[in-house]
Parts: sequence; C-alpha cells; structure tokens
Amino acid sequence: MSNQSTSALPGYLAEEILLNPEKREFPPFDLSRLLGTVFKPTQGCKVCILTDFEDPKDLIKDFAFLGEEGFEVQKNAYKYFYEGLKEGVLDELGMTGGEMFAYRYTYGSNLDMADEVWDTDGNQLSLDKDIYSVYDIVLCISTWSATAPLTAKCKEFNFRGATMHGMNDVILSSGLAVDYEEVSADAEKIRLAMTRADSIEIDFELEDGTILTADLELGGQEAQKSHGLCQGTKPDIANLPAGEIYYVPKNANGKFPMKYEDGTLGVLDVVNRDVVKSTLIEGNQATIDEHNARLADDPMTGTLGELGFGTQVLPVSYQDIQDEKVLGTCHLATGRDDHLGGDIVPDMFKKHENSTHDDILFAPHKTPNFNVKEVRMNRGDQKEVIIENFRPSRFIIDAIAS
Repeated sequence: MSNQSTSALPGYLAEEILLNPEKREFPPFDLSRLLGTVFKPTQGCKVCILTDFEDPKDLIKDFAFLGEEGFEVQKNAYKYFYEGLKEGVLDELGMTGGEMFAYRYTYGSNLDMADEVWDTDGNQLSLDKDIYSVYDIVLCISTWSATAPLTAKCKEFNFRGATMHGMNDVILSSGLAVDYEEVSADAEKIRLAMTRADSIEIDFELEDGTILTADLELGGQEAQKSHGLCQGTKPDIANLPAGEIYYVPKNANGKFPMKYEDGTLGVLDVVNRDVVKSTLIEGNQATIDEHNARLADDPMTGTLGELGFGTQVLPVSYQDIQDEKVLGTCHLATGRDDHLGGDIVPDMFKKHENSTHDDILFAPHKTPNFNVKEVRMNRGDQKEVIIENFRPSRFIIDAIAS
C-alpha cells in the first residue's frame, strides 16, 4: 500500500486500514524525503545533529560510543542521519554542515539543557554561541525529549529543528518513513472536526468494571496539531514522529488511572486542573507514597498541561514519542506546557528537576489493565463520541475520509 494517506484511499479501504492498522505497509526510510518534506526549503541551510550522553565529552570524541554496548538512539542518529547527510543528502537538498554534537543527559522529559556541548574532536562548545547561533536546522536525536527547551531557543536564535527522542528501528521504518504532507493533511481534518470544543469527557474502565471519568474543560479553544511540517523560514520545532491534535486544558476534575513505570496501578484524583492524590489499585504502595510526596512538595508537578489525541495509523514502537501519535489513543500530560502555548513555565516549579513535561499515554499495549471505554466531545449543543474502546469513532473515521 506504500505510505499513502488513508484519506486518499477509497472509503471502504480507508476504513479497513483505520480499523486494522496492521494491514498498513510503509516504504523504506528515506532521509532526503523526510528532511526535504519537513523543512522545505532546505537550499542554503546549515544543519547539525545533537545527541546526548551521560559523559558526552569522552563518548562523542571520535565517535567512541560506536564501540560501546547500548546507545541505540545515538547509533541510529549516526547511521541514518550523520552518515546519510555526509553520503549525499546534504548535496541533494542543497544544505551544508552535517556535524554531530553531544550534550549532557537531562534525565527528564523536556527539561532545559545545560549550555555545554562537545564536538567529535572532544572540544567543549556552547549551545547558544556555537550551535543555535550558527545552524539553520538543528536535529535533536536524544534519550529524553528536548522539544520544550528547543522551542524556546529557536525563537530566541531564529532556527528551525526537529526532536526525535527514543528513535528505534520501528520508528525509523514507520513513523519516520511516511509522507508528512499527508500526515499534516489528515491531522488537519481531525483538528477541524474537534476544534473549539467546550469540554472532553473520558471514561476509563478498570478490570473490575469500575468506571472513572475525567472531565477536561477546554473553553472553546482552537485545537492545535503536531503535524511534522516545519516549512518556510519561521522559527519552529517539529516533534517527530508527528501526528496528533492537542489542547491545553483550562480546568479539569475527576479521576483517571495511572500505570507507573514499575507496573503499579493507581487512581489519580484531579481537582481544579491539579492531580492532588494517588490511591493504590494494585502493586507497590511505596510507589504511590513517593508520588504523593512529590505532589505535596511541588504541587505544579501535578498540573495538567496537555490533552492529546493520536491521528496516525502506526505500529506500536514501545516509545511514547510514536505511540501517542497512534489513532485511537489519547494522552494527558502534567507539568510545563509553555512549548504548547500554555501558561506553565519552568520558573513555577520548586525544583529545576521537576519542571518536566510528562506524558501519560492511554493505549492497549501500555495500559492493558484498563480500557478507554469512551471519549466524548462537547461543543455547544453538539455531542460526539471520539474514541470507543481504543478505536476511532464513526465521527472521526468520517472526518478523515471526507
């Protein structure tokens, strides 16, 4: 089927792929097509690659990390982007540069990066003075997401870029192999179908049949989209793989389940947009206690900063950067949302290390212990079901096929 957009297919076939994503096939990854589409125009642009390590000086020097075990993301950055640029893509797209640099791990999603950065000769440089001020396009292929800090920096230093954290082979062969003109078109159809919503209600069904409902007030705001295009010359950062529509909640109340990294399940109570308490369903009470202590110490860590919905037909990659873009999934995020046009900024947190943007993804592979039974959109007198049992509703299927 190639990477053809579902909206470009006959209606019956579009619906078949929408409801049976395993039937979709993808073309091989093509760096020239990806960069040429995302960053049009590229002619005359100077591009570089940023990656991250715990010990960047020693590991980036002479590409020493290539001889070490692990570092899947960094090795993919080298193989598919650094080598790809040097072996013809720079010339093909009329770009210059292609250098690779490394900064120190931030150890958190969307935390601000330190200014120190190292080149492949082992020299220490400055991100502000030697990268952001010099390059037109910055490709950040890292362990932790850097979308929020780079969004702020691109406006300050007038560059464009893309963040691609957690890049693995599944992402390369699917989420980064698609045509982003088509991804953008489909995302816009869903955005138009859901924009200016007054509220979204999400029903979560636990294994014992209990229903938890979260009610998010949106105030009729324009829905935004992460669609992968960073074209023209305006400073901007694309988050790749892309394919979602999202809102910044005005308020939120209710309950929703949370699966922690160690597998512990809890119920989170939300009052006036803030997660105020976690209660154990099953697992480790100490995990719940730790979360509650963090909420008590720095309440901003529980403020809801995003509600998002996937718009792409993609396979599970086991990396949230792609899996939150899958049609039929939704996600909430706590913490900073300034990169989304929100009002939660790093200075509002008690500790720097708390000023993260942390996605909470609801997807069958991620949260098999509970189901997103139904998601409803309220817009004036209009009420529409958006998701049913992790599947796009008829309303959404018709919007894409329109």
